[in-house]
Amino acid sequence: MRRRVRTAVSVPVGAGLSVAVALTLTGIVTDDSGAGAAAGTRTVAATPAAGAVVAAPQARPSAPALTGSDLDGRPVSLSAFRGEVVVLNVWGSWCAPCRAEADELVLLSGQVRGEGVRFLGINTRDRDRDAARSFVRAHGLGFPSLHDPTGALLLRFPPAVLNPRTIPSTLVLDRGGRVAVAIGGAVSAEQLRPLVARVAAEG
Repeated sequence: MRRRVRTAVSVPVGAGLSVAVALTLTGIVTDDSGAGAAAGTRTVAATPAAGAVVAAPQARPSAPALTGSDLDGRPVSLSAFRGEVVVLNVWGSWCAPCRAEADELVLLSGQVRGEGVRFLGINTRDRDRDAARSFVRAHGLGFPSLHDPTGALLLRFPPAVLNPRTIPSTLVLDRGGRVAVAIGGAVSAEQLRPLVARVAAEG
């Protein structure tokens, strides 16, 4: 007999605080022996940071191919990050929540340096690269960002995973280039670090 499964895990966030991470595996079924099998559509839906989802490996959709140039015109490709955990952050210099979040990402990138975690930005709706570069300098962002002034790169993702109207947004990709975590809205280093650590610990 086959039945649908819903699993919940708790991820610690800081001292004495935890985020309940609801793991809903859409289309994942199991038989009475406990063996899992994928069926139907695999979906990782973006949630607010406080309810962030860490999807089981078999439920993770692959991230689309992302290539383009950074804010200085140099070529950047997501495929170059394969084999590492990637924190993919969507931001814009015009976005007020992005300003506070940028400082949190700088903090987190320092905390996980040397743990096989890379950061990549997607700068969206900034037609003027100078404004985006000023944002990077002001916040000390040390990671590259793809320049996506029209939002074309965002449209390569399913809207449930990355809504192009929700800025900022953050995805955590596993070492195989699959979306393990999807967050719509601003996130703090304290909220994001345990989620990144869970994915990085998968080896």
